Amino acid sequence: MMAKILMVIAALLALQLATSRVVWASDPSPLQDFCVADNSSKVFVNGFVCKSMDDVKAEDFFTYGLDKPGNTINKLGSNVRAVNVNTIPGLNTLGISMARIDFAPRGLNPPHTHPRATEILTVLEGELYVGFVTSNIGQTNRLFTKILKKGDVFVFPQGLVHFQFNRGHTRVIAIATLSSQNPGTITVANTVFGSKPSISDEVLAKAFQVDRKIVDRLQAQF
Repeated sequence: MMAKILMVIAALLALQLATSRVVWASDPSPLQDFCVADNSSKVFVNGFVCKSMDDVKAEDFFTYGLDKPGNTINKLGSNVRAVNVNTIPGLNTLGISMARIDFAPRGLNPPHTHPRATEILTVLEGELYVGFVTSNIGQTNRLFTKILKKGDVFVFPQGLVHFQFNRGHTRVIAIATLSSQNPGTITVANTVFGSKPSISDEVLAKAFQVDRKIVDRLQAQF
């Protein structure tokens, strides 16, 4: 009887530990009204040290300029202006950030991931072709796509590769909200072909099943 009770207790503890890890995977919850990031602190922690309450000002919760279009004169024809804890220190521990994304005609926000956040995107002006790809489920990476028009909303689950593309001939404006004060961005092409130092062309040639010369040409773009 005692052995069965101990087994049940062990199982409950294991379940609690497993579920706790899921909770710990998100941004830390605030333990006071706010914890304004002290960007001048030399102390290295997971996140940011809190500024003294006596030094907190209204400006710590403020930024401006999201009404202004971003510069889309670049190879991709897009511009992302992030508003995160580095922009608004008052976002520290609040688990949220946002971005304004501008697209020139045929502009692309290339395939990328946010390792620490789910993204919800709202189109304010124009039309976007968007999509995300699932993780390795068996042998299939499933693609979900949608055409978004003004006022439409789409969700990109945390950590999954996704993209947004303006297929039209007019500009597009979108607002993205993310479930982390610092979601991080991993742009697939830049990461794979533009890392410093470079990933071995032999590795990439085998991974993509192409000739090394093609890999060299791709790496030269970054």
